[in-house]
Amino acid sequence: MPSALPRDNRLALAPSGKSADEKPKTKTGREAFRAVVIGGGTGAPVSIKALFSRGIQTDAVVAMADDGGSTGMLREHTGMVPPGDIRKCLVAMASNPESIWVKAFKQRFSYVNDHTLGNLILTALNDNSGSFPEAISLCEQLLDARGHVHPSTLEYVTLTGRTRDGRRLRGQATLCASQTALASVSLDPSAPQAFEPALKAIREADLIVLGPGSLFTSIIPNLLVPGVLAAIAQSKGTTVFLCSLADMQGETWGLTSAELVEALFDHGMRGLLDIVVVHQPSGDKDPGSATGTFAAIDPSVPPKPAVSEVATESIRRVLFNRELAQRIESQGPMLIVRDLVDPLRPTWHDVFVLSEVFEGVLSVCPSRRR
Repeated sequence: MPSALPRDNRLALAPSGKSADEKPKTKTGREAFRAVVIGGGTGAPVSIKALFSRGIQTDAVVAMADDGGSTGMLREHTGMVPPGDIRKCLVAMASNPESIWVKAFKQRFSYVNDHTLGNLILTALNDNSGSFPEAISLCEQLLDARGHVHPSTLEYVTLTGRTRDGRRLRGQATLCASQTALASVSLDPSAPQAFEPALKAIREADLIVLGPGSLFTSIIPNLLVPGVLAAIAQSKGTTVFLCSLADMQGETWGLTSAELVEALFDHGMRGLLDIVVVHQPSGDKDPGSATGTFAAIDPSVPPKPAVSEVATESIRRVLFNRELAQRIESQGPMLIVRDLVDPLRPTWHDVFVLSEVFEGVLSVCPSRRR
């Protein structure tokens, strides 16, 4: 498959020199573009915010295999599909992130099994409306959401997986905590019915963004739902994978940037992936030296000006070097290499930098298979 951009444009989307504190300006006409973010967890909301900052119409397609924490408890006791990642994307889509409803939606009650109010509201609305999509729609109205959040399936599914040393694991939470990197994942049942509005959003998108987020437990589970890969193939949009910054979970521990891309290929994305966005620290002219560690920060703790004050451990950066760059490009995708680290949350992607990347992608290659 031809690359989405010329090879000599690998680094064409260079930093603008603006401060990370500056707010991106909405581009005229960007409202005509449609994007869809495929993923879940804490990663997908970063892409959602970056796309909205550029005035791009954005929907989200979210995996339905989460079985940990508050979400897992509600799933077990009610039999409904998990609400947690839906809630996170709804909050990211709110027109006013400082509204009282957004703050309440995110509030977590340690004395009530650590449930968030948003999870409880989605559960209550599901019970009273008899429909999870209706519950989501009501929450979109409540939060004045700028886009729509779609579950990839409405069926009750369980994620299973095989580790690189041959062990079989069951359950999303168990897979996240694997002591060995995963080789593959699958759904049980293996062919749940896709949620049609999710497929429609993908087919109509000008930009399809995978991640950022947990590759095997947030991104790939969506691709396993029958019809999702076909919708990506039918779309005329450009498909972008945001490579993880760091090994924060056991599921990808020790995997290189090229191995993360190849895992997507192994789960059906070969020939469908146009661009891979990878991290390289500013001032690092030689990608061969792009290794090292980040200071770890608990995502639930608000960022503080001095990272060192809250750093408690180190997390390995996903390996990227010249050899791995050639390995990725030789399989079709084009590379965009940028310093992607949020200055206050060093294991998170910077929203402003991602917004620049998305703007550049849409400006240079607004369509893929026309």
